[in-house]
Amino acid sequence: MAAVIAGVGLLQPGRATGATPAPGAASGPPAAAPDAHGVAYPLDCKGAGQTVTAAAQGDLDGDGRPETVAAVRCDAGSGTPPHAIYVLAQEAAPGARPRVVATLLAPATRRTATDLTVRDRTVTASLLGYSSPSVPRYSPDVKQLAKWRWTGGKFRQELTDSTAGRV
Repeated sequence: MAAVIAGVGLLQPGRATGATPAPGAASGPPAAAPDAHGVAYPLDCKGAGQTVTAAAQGDLDGDGRPETVAAVRCDAGSGTPPHAIYVLAQEAAPGARPRVVATLLAPATRRTATDLTVRDRTVTASLLGYSSPSVPRYSPDVKQLAKWRWTGGKFRQELTDSTAGRV
């Protein structure tokens, strides 16, 4: 009996740190954001390759796992091909490949994305474009600040126009 009491005395609980895990946070190492390169994006480049021009990571939907936002364009030899902006998520299953879960900017909008960031669960990008077909494609004259935020189960977009003129 004395041995049992002595053994219990040696077993002590772990030291308290005062930190509480975030809701939904899993124990163990944090999840890695999906790699933007090597993903087949739904962008029709008519046989040309695809280029990821910018990527940013962050937990956009609050589930504790980071997503990756990628600005992608066709790898054209010249001109200013439009960008598309996609959101990638990584499945939890081991060995699963990242998949595109949302399109924030469709190539049909004919905009070029710059300054792509993720901060406070908000995606922000500067979008460059053209006010008319007569504007040379190497000299965009329209600039917009675009923000996307996950709200109510989908991404909501907010656009702010800058003054038209030379960008």
